[in-house]
Amino acid sequence: MGQWIKTDFGSIAFLDNHDPFPNTDQALIEPNGLIAISKTLEAEKIIEAYKQGIFPWFNQYEPILWWSPNPRLVLFPDDLKISSSLTKKIKKNNYQFEIDKDFSSVIKHCSEVKRKDQDGTWIDNRIINAYSELHRMKIAHSFEIYFNEKLVGGLYGIILDGVFFGESMFHYETDASKIAFVFAVQYLKNIGVKMIDCQMKTDHLLCFGAKEILRNQFIQLLRTYIKT
Repeated sequence: MGQWIKTDFGSIAFLDNHDPFPNTDQALIEPNGLIAISKTLEAEKIIEAYKQGIFPWFNQYEPILWWSPNPRLVLFPDDLKISSSLTKKIKKNNYQFEIDKDFSSVIKHCSEVKRKDQDGTWIDNRIINAYSELHRMKIAHSFEIYFNEKLVGGLYGIILDGVFFGESMFHYETDASKIAFVFAVQYLKNIGVKMIDCQMKTDHLLCFGAKEILRNQFIQLLRTYIKT
């Protein structure tokens, strides 16, 4: 195990790339789920983290911060809810859905989109490089919506066996990211994904049927759905 850094809220592990993650029950209560800090962000380390219920999330110019919040927001594909207005929009069939057609553009657009109550972006070159490597490894995937052959919305994330770990989404046309999400969930269900990790609670995802579960329950489900 790496060094430990003392804060006003508790101790946080400072990890070298070869150091294992602490047990998730050592994550801080405030800020909720902060469990470790590292200098580098490697593709294999990200995979290791996801399997243990941990993910990277940090702002520009910060070190890599690793999190395992409690509770955890998840969506089980069978619970997907689609509003009547969105259903009508999808039925018009004006949009083209693609998978992995342009991963680099999706992650780039996710890094550029302006978000409420957020200055700058958490998707910097460290994230882009690491997840692009995961895409080359066929672990990270993008789900894209095109209108008149133009990319107008999408999302990306990681598939590990029966779990999809959603990372970020964007849209340049109203509801394009929602449509991409609906198509993505339906696709993921068809290939055997049992649970979608939404990480943090948002009203947007709650409307789709996502719900919070305790971290211990989430980790037990990971052990069930991900092969060791």
